[in-house]
Amino acid sequence: MQNTKARANIYALLSRVLLQELDEKMLQTIKNDENILDFFPTLKEWVPFNEVENSKLLEEYLNPDFVNLSLLHLIPYETFYTREDQKIETGGANPVTDMYSAYNFMVDYEAARTVAADHIGIEMEFMHHLVAAELKALEDGDKDAVKALQEIEKEFLNKHLLQWAPLYLINVKYEARTPLYYDVADMALEFILSDNEYLVKELNI
Repeated sequence: MQNTKARANIYALLSRVLLQELDEKMLQTIKNDENILDFFPTLKEWVPFNEVENSKLLEEYLNPDFVNLSLLHLIPYETFYTREDQKIETGGANPVTDMYSAYNFMVDYEAARTVAADHIGIEMEFMHHLVAAELKALEDGDKDAVKALQEIEKEFLNKHLLQWAPLYLINVKYEARTPLYYDVADMALEFILSDNEYLVKELNI
């Protein structure tokens, strides 16, 4: 159960950091949580992270880097990578919407400030949604539901995130100007690959 809780927390963290710029509250959460900092080794040693006040750190370093990586130079949407014309599918034909609908997952576009449902942060949030449901099934002792949810998680990883996110995340590592986004991309890349391996083992495939 601890492992499932950790997986849910990691997907939630990745979703939050990849979806929007940080605010001071989230930055302080990262600074105060040793478990999170262990995932971000380069950030932990970065001098501005330890010496510059939060508001300046956000305005001059972190948020400009987020804008560069998510809006200006790189495109964090699945359909950009999977469609031959490299267009982002903003309507109901987006390939992730059927799975979202099937498992009661609603995208709040206004809050997320994204143009399509296949943004990497939203896909990570959907995985968090599934793993949180798996955690509840574990707490309820419902082994069939646990297995069913793990199968859905594996299907979503293989049909969606693993088809394109590694390429985006490798590009983020290459383009990142701050250790935060370098570390986040490195962690996310490693985590989705290892989580897929974990699910294969759990399902005895």
